[in-house]
Amino acid sequence: MDSRHTTCPSLQGRHILLGITGSIAAYKAAVLCRLLKTAGAEVRVVMTPLAKQFITPLTMATLAKNPILVEFFDPENGAWNSHVSLGEWADCYLIAPATANTLAKMATGVADNLLLTTYLSARCPVVVAPAMDLDMFAHPATQANLATLRSRGVRVVEPEAGELASGLTGKGRLAEPEHIVEAVTRLLVPTAKSLEGRHFLVTAGATIEAIDPVRFISNHSSGKMGYAIAGELAARGARVTLVSGRTALACPEGVERVDVLSAEEMYRAATEAFAACDGAVMCAAVADYTPEQVSATKLRKGDGELVIRLRRTHDIAAELGARKEGRLLVGFALETDDEEAHAEQKLARKHFDFIVLNSLRDAGAGFRGDTNKVTFIDRTGREPLPLLTKREVAGRIVDRIEKLLK
Repeated sequence: MDSRHTTCPSLQGRHILLGITGSIAAYKAAVLCRLLKTAGAEVRVVMTPLAKQFITPLTMATLAKNPILVEFFDPENGAWNSHVSLGEWADCYLIAPATANTLAKMATGVADNLLLTTYLSARCPVVVAPAMDLDMFAHPATQANLATLRSRGVRVVEPEAGELASGLTGKGRLAEPEHIVEAVTRLLVPTAKSLEGRHFLVTAGATIEAIDPVRFISNHSSGKMGYAIAGELAARGARVTLVSGRTALACPEGVERVDVLSAEEMYRAATEAFAACDGAVMCAAVADYTPEQVSATKLRKGDGELVIRLRRTHDIAAELGARKEGRLLVGFALETDDEEAHAEQKLARKHFDFIVLNSLRDAGAGFRGDTNKVTFIDRTGREPLPLLTKREVAGRIVDRIEKLLK
């Protein structure tokens, strides 16, 4: 297995200043610190006073192998913790988790604790990973503060959607430590731009086919696999147009996203974008059928059965396959039975260069999860892969794309 897709590139010798604020997600800072150390970084930790209520300085000192800094000076001996020196020492100042309160103070220049004064003194790149309840994250004040910080060069690792400490479900959960480390690594250890000058189309997510103003037909796709592929292509220097159905995911850094809802909208956006591309990866879960008629008003419950006539949608992949003209085309097949036979038929019918097969019968594969188990199939044979994260699968897919382009 290529280690490039199982561990982050080395942070050997890099100085990471890890800031921890008073969030319930502070417990994840322990895993984050361990991953940074494993990647070879030297880590120093600065905490807000409230952060100590969620994770102990002893835990973080043990993992960082450095004393934890909270106050401006040690009242026992008067030793001064210089925020200026901390900012000069760091190659990257990573604040994770970053609460709404800390983000607001960073945006307005408030400096009432060591973590914030260090931010104002830092000359190095700054990365924040927000964590808060969904309504706090969506609030216009928080979004305005994040926009201000971005305009000043602060990198934001978007929070993820899921179950929150409040019991609600939505966007606001701290990004997984592995994803945060990847963001820091991309910032400090730029990858080779092996696809610079190339332009790719990626489709991702589920389409939505309206029945009436209230109801629709869709599927369980989260878009995670397609977004991972788009991010990997962009990280290697490609220009990426991501045509996306509805999803809760943040757009990968450096990717141009075109939002669509229906299969018809995705067809129009994908065929238009493909004309200027070197290739495409068709990862979206597109509806094969759509209601023949869409009611302008909500359909009412009657005494009898309701019959909805469906018509075929455009086959986007087949249409692009017919227009290939020497360009690269990668497809996906999600199957439940006779998997390889169905995938091979699809490979030939739609003129793919290779197809990525996943079976819903494989544990850990398919929709919504963060892992996938796939088999690459082309006209020369099959290459089954073990269970990997979707980011690792994306790396393997882009590796294969690079080989075909050469």
